[in-house]
Amino acid sequence: MIMQIPFLSRNKLVVGIDIGSHSVKICQLKKNGSRYSLLSLGTALLPEGAVDDGILNEPSLVGEIVKNLLQNLRIRNKKIGFSISGYSVIVKKIVLDAMEDALLEEHILAEAEQYIPFDQDDVYLDFQDLKTNTDPQDRTDIMLVAAKKEVVQDYLFMFEEQGLTPVLVDVDGFAFENAFEHAHPNEKDVALVNIGATTMNINLISNGISVVARDIALGSQQLTEKIQDNLGIEFKEAEDIKLGISPAGKSQEQIREIFNSTCSYWVLEIKKSIDLYHANHQDRPLQKIVLAGGGAKVSGFADFLSQETGIDVKIFSPFKGIDIDEKNIDPDYLASIGPEMAIATGIALRESVI
Repeated sequence: MIMQIPFLSRNKLVVGIDIGSHSVKICQLKKNGSRYSLLSLGTALLPEGAVDDGILNEPSLVGEIVKNLLQNLRIRNKKIGFSISGYSVIVKKIVLDAMEDALLEEHILAEAEQYIPFDQDDVYLDFQDLKTNTDPQDRTDIMLVAAKKEVVQDYLFMFEEQGLTPVLVDVDGFAFENAFEHAHPNEKDVALVNIGATTMNINLISNGISVVARDIALGSQQLTEKIQDNLGIEFKEAEDIKLGISPAGKSQEQIREIFNSTCSYWVLEIKKSIDLYHANHQDRPLQKIVLAGGGAKVSGFADFLSQETGIDVKIFSPFKGIDIDEKNIDPDYLASIGPEMAIATGIALRESVI
């Protein structure tokens, strides 16, 4: 489904593209002073197996789908940003002596192999000093990110083949964080959980700083497939039952058992991260869990997660604080698609420096 606002202008923001294993999501914003307005957004389904755990198995096919979606949305801006996740990305918090940025970069490049499980020549490295030291002599937390060059270059080549100019690469969990910070600038102690079709991104925020970031190979597609296999029905019908669009009917009890067994694994992984957080941040307990991604819309999951963790759970809408022309775009559609657009919106909020 595609929604757009017919408005053309010069725009310094990148077009945000989120490529998951189930679909492509695209968001374009316009900045007006300190405000943002929504220009275009849309989604397109991907064939099964075209993208798996962040790996492009069918780059030409995915590229064509991206190109067609951009054309349908009438997006002319060629500068795009995208994000990656999965096993090819390592996000790790390390603790080092506080030092100047140049010395910090030199140290990390020299010692990278002790922090990441990949050969340094095979990855792109980036880091951010979280400035957690209160004294210049104290130690400080560093968020280190490593992404396999081969995977990133596959994306770059695919986009360039379609005449696009990739200007930034983000990580799914941090793109979600960017969208959340814009929508809720005053909420500083939260768990951000993005549940895609095959990957779950967990990003725990303490006092506005990411302190735990993990990608887990679990997602909402496994729930759909279990419903499909156990009931002997088509994938689309199973998907509708999962989302509460279609009633379970006589299979209600069977669906409940499938839901509990599958979603209990999701909850277990989320609780592991939350327990780690609370062990190290007892003075700043999490105020809420914020869900995004297609898995956020699984019927009953938000309530189930809240019951199991004892923490308030909210489903995220990335369009809070963004101006919407309701004459051209249906608010009900935005509310429905919102959780799936968190990453694309987080990228679309970023400006091109090129």
